[in-house]
Formats: sequence, C-alpha cells, structure tokens
Amino acid sequence: MALPIISAEERLKERHSAKIGLIGFPGTGKTTQLKTLPADKTLFVDLEAGDLSVKDWSGDTVRPRSWSEFRDLVVFLAGPLPTATVDQSFSEAHYRHVCEKYGDPAQLAKYEYYFVDSLTVLSRLCFAWCKTQPQAYSEKNGKPDTRGAYGLLGQEMIAALTHLQHVRDKHVIYVAILEEKMDDFNRRYYQLQLEGSKTALELPGILDEVVTLAILKADDGSPYRAFITRADNPYGYPSKDRSGRLDAIEEPHLGRLIQKCLCPTPQL
Repeated sequence: MALPIISAEERLKERHSAKIGLIGFPGTGKTTQLKTLPADKTLFVDLEAGDLSVKDWSGDTVRPRSWSEFRDLVVFLAGPLPTATVDQSFSEAHYRHVCEKYGDPAQLAKYEYYFVDSLTVLSRLCFAWCKTQPQAYSEKNGKPDTRGAYGLLGQEMIAALTHLQHVRDKHVIYVAILEEKMDDFNRRYYQLQLEGSKTALELPGILDEVVTLAILKADDGSPYRAFITRADNPYGYPSKDRSGRLDAIEEPHLGRLIQKCLCPTPQL
C-alpha cells in the first residue's frame, strides 16, 4: 500500500470551507448575520430558541434541547469518527443509530452552511449533562465533584466542536456572547461567555476565523457596526484571521466575509 500523499493539484481542486467563531456583546446583531447567508443552503442550529430577530428568515432550522441531542446532530452532520470505539460518541455505531432516527444523511447535501447559535447556551446544556455523569461525583464519598464536572465539560465540548470542524465541504459558524472582565490589576479584557475555561481557551485554535461583531465610532462620533478580524486590534477584542485575506476591519456581512476568506490568492 502506497503512502496516501495528496498532491498540490489535488488539494487545490478540493472544495474548501471556513470554520468561523462569530462573537459579540448581546444586541450587536450576531443572530441577524444569518440573513446574509443563502437561506436555501443554510441550516440554522437554534440552541437559544431566540429567533425573533430572524423570524422572517426562510431557511431550515433544527432545535436541539439537550447535550445528547446536540451530539446526535453532530455525528449526523459530520459522519462517524474513524478512531472512535463502538462505545464512544461519534463512533460508527453512534452514526448508524442516529441515521436510523433521522433518516438518510443525503438530505444534508443541499446545505453549505451550518449556523450554530450559540456556543454560550450549548456550554450550559453540556454542563447540565456533565453534572449527572459519574465523573461529577467523588469516588471516595459519592458527593458532587465540581472539578470533575468541569473537566468533563471541557472534554465533551472540544470533542464535539473538533469533530464538526472536520466537515470539509461545509462552512460552520459558531455564535458566542462576548463579555467584559477586569483582572486583578483593574485592567479590562474580553472573553467568550462559556461555562468552564477549557473551551474558551482552545476554541480559537480549532477555528479558522474568529471575528468580533462590534459597534465602533466613526471620526464624527456616529456609531457603526463592523467585524474586527485581527488579533492585534486596538480594542482588545478576541479575533483571528487564518486566511490572511481579511482587512483589520470588515463590513458586517458574514456571507461576503466567507467568500473573501476563500478567494484565491493573487498570483505574484
């Protein structure tokens, strides 16, 4: 058996996609960014049940109500994980079981975008599930062990998001709330509003792009919305551009942002 090398020509012919973290303070219009994506090619994973701002959007929606339902959805959307054992999540057995429940995965072929709103709520669902698992109880006295629950939370969240990351032919957008904090020296900083710290720390390394939707001020003092895309931005917002194709400040239009990330690099 020859080493399965993928040539540059084959790789360039592959269909590429972007995995994006869309974060911002409440009320900045994160969910409304759904309207910038083609409705007939987008699946809205509504975890917040807060779709009032997009009630007139004409695309398809799924609404997982628990961590178990979300894991089932992930394996249905992304397929089985080859390295998972039969008793693990995202295994071939898990995938077959979910297909029996949801039907033929060919129904997903029409979608090019998965819009997951939001990771903030998802982390709460996951933590609620974690607190019911054996790892959340002390082996010595059987009492609740918060550290064990948080440890399991980090493992579960990262495993699920990493698995969904490997859907190569779909764009995946994760929405999360941004919150302002003060450190011990009374300095302001920003972080994702998630249960536990592991997911917030590791998520930027998983994603291709992290953009903060913020309300900025023009030279005349008037407010405007914009995407902050680079880590060295003067506002201190969490941001990252792996594509290298984005300006430091981009117009707040998710559809056009994704296309700009994927546009071919100009020939020198």
